[in-house]
Amino acid sequence: MNSAPLSGRSDASAPMTVHFLGNILTFRARYADTKGSFTVIEVYTAPNAGPPPHTQTDQEAFLILEGRYEIVVGDEIKHCGPGDFVHVSPGTLHSFRNIAETPSKLLLINFPGDLHEEFFMAIGEPVAPGTTAFPPMSAPDVPKIVATAARFGIDIPPPPPPQA
Repeated sequence: MNSAPLSGRSDASAPMTVHFLGNILTFRARYADTKGSFTVIEVYTAPNAGPPPHTQTDQEAFLILEGRYEIVVGDEIKHCGPGDFVHVSPGTLHSFRNIAETPSKLLLINFPGDLHEEFFMAIGEPVAPGTTAFPPMSAPDVPKIVATAARFGIDIPPPPPPQA
């Protein structure tokens, strides 16, 4: 991944990178950089990784750059590849998962972006910019993730009970 700062950016606003649930997230445009309009995050996703289904108060969009993703928006399941774009309205249950056998990459755009950026900063594990090796995965602390998400307008409902 290219981690060079964008032209005109100071070192203080150089890309920040964190790991969260098998995703390496590099912030390409931070909320402060866009005068409070949006956040753009480059997401490098391990095979079969992705966030749990959730809703949020902000808008979100995905632009697939490499690989294959399954993106669930409401009751619709979309299989997406490079160039595909998916928009998620506020309050819509959604998730994504890398369905390729190798890492996949997408751009994640949040409008306005402050809540998601703050959530990832609070819950993510900092890694060096340009990292493409996923840290060892351990069992996620689900209660901590759910509680932290709720502080930032993100609701992660419990999974449905197994069908008999």
